[in-house]
Amino acid sequence: MTDVTLLARLRAALPGRVAPPQVAHAEALLPGRTLQLQARDWASAAAALATFGARFSALWIDHGVRPWQGLALFADGGDYLLLHAELDSPNPALPSLTPHFAGAARSERGWHDLLGVDFVGHPDPRRWLRHQAWGEHEFPLAAPTQPPARTPADTTYPFTRVAGGAVHEVAVGPIHAGTIEPGHFRFATVGEQALQLELRLGYVHRGVQSIACGRDAAGLLRLAARVSGDSAVAHAWAAAMALEHAAGVTPPARALALRAVLAERERVANHLGDAAGIANDVGFSFAHVQFGALRERWQRRSAELFGHRLLFDVLTPGGVRVDVDAAAIASLRADHDALRAVLRPLINIVLDHPSLDDRLVGTGVLGAGDARALGCLGYVARASGQDLDVRRDAPYAPYDRLGVRVPVYTQGDVVARLRVRLDEIGIALDLLDALLADLPAGATMLTWAAPAGGGTGLGLVEGWRGETVAYVRLDALGRVSCYAPRDPGVLNWPALERLLPGNIIPDFPVCNKSINGSYAGHDL
Repeated sequence: MTDVTLLARLRAALPGRVAPPQVAHAEALLPGRTLQLQARDWASAAAALATFGARFSALWIDHGVRPWQGLALFADGGDYLLLHAELDSPNPALPSLTPHFAGAARSERGWHDLLGVDFVGHPDPRRWLRHQAWGEHEFPLAAPTQPPARTPADTTYPFTRVAGGAVHEVAVGPIHAGTIEPGHFRFATVGEQALQLELRLGYVHRGVQSIACGRDAAGLLRLAARVSGDSAVAHAWAAAMALEHAAGVTPPARALALRAVLAERERVANHLGDAAGIANDVGFSFAHVQFGALRERWQRRSAELFGHRLLFDVLTPGGVRVDVDAAAIASLRADHDALRAVLRPLINIVLDHPSLDDRLVGTGVLGAGDARALGCLGYVARASGQDLDVRRDAPYAPYDRLGVRVPVYTQGDVVARLRVRLDEIGIALDLLDALLADLPAGATMLTWAAPAGGGTGLGLVEGWRGETVAYVRLDALGRVSCYAPRDPGVLNWPALERLLPGNIIPDFPVCNKSINGSYAGHDL
């Protein structure tokens, strides 16, 4: 990091080739940190940002305006920069960011499949999202067409092949034996050892960007909570923040504190669930049952006090729908103490169990270089030496008045990703106690009024998987004309392909669970 902003450094690197944003409301996205470029300068800017050590965060195409707008978000610690370019019509194109930022690869492939944008110089032209539901020149967001009643099987995808007489291919999915969503994993192996893994996702594309259009603010938050069901608070808060930035309003302090309570509860629930899942994938039934029971009790309390086990629909534009009284606060704080007491001996058992160490230590190692190159987030990044957390680096209320500790390990293996989760449970409990001990008085929501003339906004929230992003554009009537969420799993999924080679096939389930990318968050 440097004291000089990415914006200032990029202006110096591209003299005379950048200008203040000309698009209405663009500067409201990231005040003072939005840069408009000509499309031809997109690659030069990316190359410069790569030399600065910037991190790729998100890419989207705003197709709710004419001409379409290409936007790409980059970060250096808490310093964010949003690049902005108009796309020509009728053949929209941008230079590919992928040669400079590997994490942009699938976002670019996805937007090409949905809108037909040509990312010139992209190294991988294969379909990513459309599978066989649309023809080669049909782009569902650009010109909606009716897909066939029964989509043909996706049997022709050209997976990368590994040559050799002893090499075998193992196909897993897309339909799985458990309750997880569809995803295909193609292994190249010699005996039990994996030489290569390639993912194929996007089987349940739900049309989130299309069904968002025309919704009011409250309707958008109901949709955002369902982008990825285990991240209902993270995605709803990111969308709410974007809406509130677009409208130029700030929710009451009590509402913001309660949003943080909900976000930390979501973090604890999912980390407990992941700890149970990791134990289950190596046959350690004791820890699986114990962590699973703790998660169940935690979610039942969420249902009792906030109306839903997964905290759906608690956030609303301008605030939250549910308040807590003194009795609820007392019961929550008692729960925190009880969870701490049970977790201490359980964590000691898990982290000092030789047979468990044999399965987790040194398994699925993701090096710091790969984590940085892919732009990994959350526990995946922090287990591989990447010290990232939006709550601390670019703090938003109420985290701007709290000290957020960030656990970082360098081993990059399954046990490091488990340790980050276990540490974060304790940190979240401390944050919850601090929030409840100093809960501001006052209202929990304000009366929402759509901004006159429309507006754009950007939301950045540290969800339990990591940095969660939402871009929103509202039209003159206050209806959504573009909604583009970015789940952390979009940047974490490719890590699985990097860390698996050299491991045995039986360790794939625990490697996969240690990443735990969201299928739904990817398959928008």
